[in-house]
Amino acid sequence: MKKLIDGVLTNMTAEEISARQSEETDWNNSEFNRELNEFRKKRNKLLSETDYLGASDNTMSSAMTTYRQALRDLTNGLNTVAKVNAKEFPTKPEDN
Repeated sequence: MKKLIDGVLTNMTAEEISARQSEETDWNNSEFNRELNEFRKKRNKLLSETDYLGASDNTMSSAMTTYRQALRDLTNGLNTVAKVNAKEFPTKPEDN
């Protein structure tokens, strides 16, 4: 393996190669966590967009309550990257 230092390709030492391979393995092994974190960010954003409906001076419709619960339940059973990528978000109801 080679590395680029100041525009010059240089051979990596055995220790550098081992460290790089370890970094790549760690990156590949954490794919599920990265995907799930991105999924949760989107879910949390959708929840936050309707948080105001839960204020004490509002009455939330049952459709909105169901939608918000479906958003909270989205991560249940997600234990593989394929399941995370296949999961679809519920459609936000028109009424509140």
